[in-house]
Parts: sequence; C-alpha cells; structure tokens
Amino acid sequence: MAPMSAPADSDRPFLNRRLAAFGTTIFAEMSALAARTGSINLGQGFPDTDGPAEIAEAAVRAIRDGRGNQYPPGPGVPELREAIAAHQQRFYGLGYDPDTEVLVTAGATEAIAAALLALLEPGDEVIALEPFYDSYAACIAMAGAVRVPLTLRAPDFRPDLDALRDAVTPRTRLLLLNTPHNPTGTVLTPEELAAIAELAIERDLLVVTDEVYEHLVFEGGHTPLASLPGMRERTVTISSAGKTFSFTGWKVGWITAPPALVSAVRSAKQFLTYVSSGPFQYAVAEALALPDAYYDAFRADLAAKRDLLTEGLTAAGLRVFRPQGTYFITTDISPLGEKDGLAFCRALPGRCGVVAIPNQVFYDDQEAGATQVRWAFCKKTEVLREAVDRLRAL
Repeated sequence: MAPMSAPADSDRPFLNRRLAAFGTTIFAEMSALAARTGSINLGQGFPDTDGPAEIAEAAVRAIRDGRGNQYPPGPGVPELREAIAAHQQRFYGLGYDPDTEVLVTAGATEAIAAALLALLEPGDEVIALEPFYDSYAACIAMAGAVRVPLTLRAPDFRPDLDALRDAVTPRTRLLLLNTPHNPTGTVLTPEELAAIAELAIERDLLVVTDEVYEHLVFEGGHTPLASLPGMRERTVTISSAGKTFSFTGWKVGWITAPPALVSAVRSAKQFLTYVSSGPFQYAVAEALALPDAYYDAFRADLAAKRDLLTEGLTAAGLRVFRPQGTYFITTDISPLGEKDGLAFCRALPGRCGVVAIPNQVFYDDQEAGATQVRWAFCKKTEVLREAVDRLRAL
C-alpha cells in the first residue's frame, strides 16, 4: 500500500482562522486559577447557592415522571413556551404566541449563537456595545460578519447615540444590545432605547437584545426594546433562567420574536444542540410563575450584596463604578498604581486570595478597558465579607 501523502496545505492550523484569536475564555482561565490557589472566586458569574428548593424539586419530579428524559420538542416543551409567553405579558405587556413566537435554547449563549448564525452573512456589519460578553465576538466571527464596537466609557458607561448613528453604514445588518449590561451594570434608559429604536426603524436594522439580567435591576426598571413602537417585528429578545433563578448549570434559555425571525433562528439552532435540558424545562416553567415576592426578595438580596462589595472595594483603594443592574461591579485599579488589569488579576490570588476578571478582554479597544476589573457579587454574604477582609491587603 502506498504511504499516505501529506495534506495539500500542511502548514494550515487545525483551528478555523476565524476563531484563532479567541483561545481559551478568560472565565476558564480565572476559574482554574481560583481552584488551583484556593482563592475566593469573584470572577465567573455563577451563584454559590442553588435557587428555590421547590424548583429543584420540580426538576426531580419531572425526571421521576419521565417528562423530558427523552428528546423534548424542538421548539421547547409546550409548558415552558406557554410560561415564557405568560412572563412577557405579565411583566411587560408583550403578547407572544407560544407556538410560533417562542423558542427554547441551551441557555442564552446558544440563543445568541443561533441568532447571529441565522441572521448574518459574511461581510454584514454588527454594532455591539463594548465591552461585550466574549461569546458575542466569537459568534460574529463564526458567522463571517464584522463587529463594529460602540464603546461605553467610564465613568458613566452611557452609549454615545451620535456615535451609534455615525457607525451605521449600508453594510450594517444588525444591532446587538445587552441591557442590563455585562460587565458595566449599565441599564439603558427608555430615552436611550427610543433613540436606538428610531435609528433601527429608519435604517431598517434587525436587533438582537440580550436581557438575561432583566430581573436584576436595582434602580429604575428594565424596558425591553421590543416593547417600543415599531420594534417588536424586528427584535429578537433573548433571556434565560440561569441568572434569575440561580440554576446556571441547567442551561435553559429562550428567544421571543415574530414567527419569521423565530423560524430563522430555529433553522440554525437545530444544528447546534437540536434540543437540551428536557426535565429542567418543566421546572423552569414553574419558576417563571413564581409570585412577585420571589423576584422582589431576590433583587433586594443582591442589592444588599452589591452594596457590601462596593464598600469593600472602595475601602481597598479601588475606584468603584456602582452598577444599576446585573451582579457585577466594575472598578478602576489605577488608584492603586496599577495599569494592566490582566496582570493585576493574574497576580491577585497570590496577593490576597481573591479572583476577578479583567475587563480588557471584553474590548476591541483594549486601552479603553486596560485598568478595569470586574467583580461578581452573586455569592453568599459570608463569602463576600471574607473577600472584603482579604482585599484589605491591597
């Protein structure tokens, strides 16, 4: 038998060139660092306590009853789709048909990927608020599209609406928004959303909105872009159960959108996971129907934790940008004489036994975020107090 010949392009790397710049996510690196050093992990945004016991029991009950143990329906189980539609009506007055305008996904991350892969073609431009969650850049790259950042700058992290208008070109296909915003904690105001909506309608742009922190707004409230006149028909709204109910490992997310947009996103989604989280879908359907008292208590608990960590970070000598929403705090490390957030975060476990995330990895314009560091406060109060004590070493 003749020997196998080398590939025609033997120097070509295995990894698709569109993804070569991304490497391992910062969350994996910093969580591994926390585990290796025994540090308190205020980096990756996951709670250290489970959500409501009755919702966990609902998942157990679904497993025992054989509901969702095999492939669930492609769009999601009917009970969850109906609960999502009821949630949108209950909190925002938005009516969606659970059969044609709701799609269940493997968390919001898959919803983002499926939406961008479905709606973008190579060369399309996507305007996204910078700093942006790292999967945004990767998904835009996988679609062959071009990301155009709209930088939110300290100290207020508000969008420059004139710059947004100037960024739109004939190649702009889509606006990718995140409110409440990770990592800055900014919540877009009704006035800002109205200006964005006017621009989207004027330039006939699609909009994808990541609203996973919708119930974690501490000042004011959350306004879905889809609730504004003329926006429902051009907006894909994304949310998930992980942040609201503290079951991030269940990976249950969803989109709500008009039928044509749901159909497009489902066409991409079916070739990603196809379906997922069967029994958990039934449990999340029950979670979405929890009374207002649950949502209010959850928000109040996180607001108190935000204030605790804010005070501790300020006492440690950092400049703190108090968030309006999410469960992250952004700080500036330059008052400590530091200039490189990545180096600071890599050294932090050795200095005081705490792990955080450098914001610069969320920027194309890394200089804009060079001295910013993100801290998660979705932890037990005693853990946050211990972290605050350790941070005094700074």
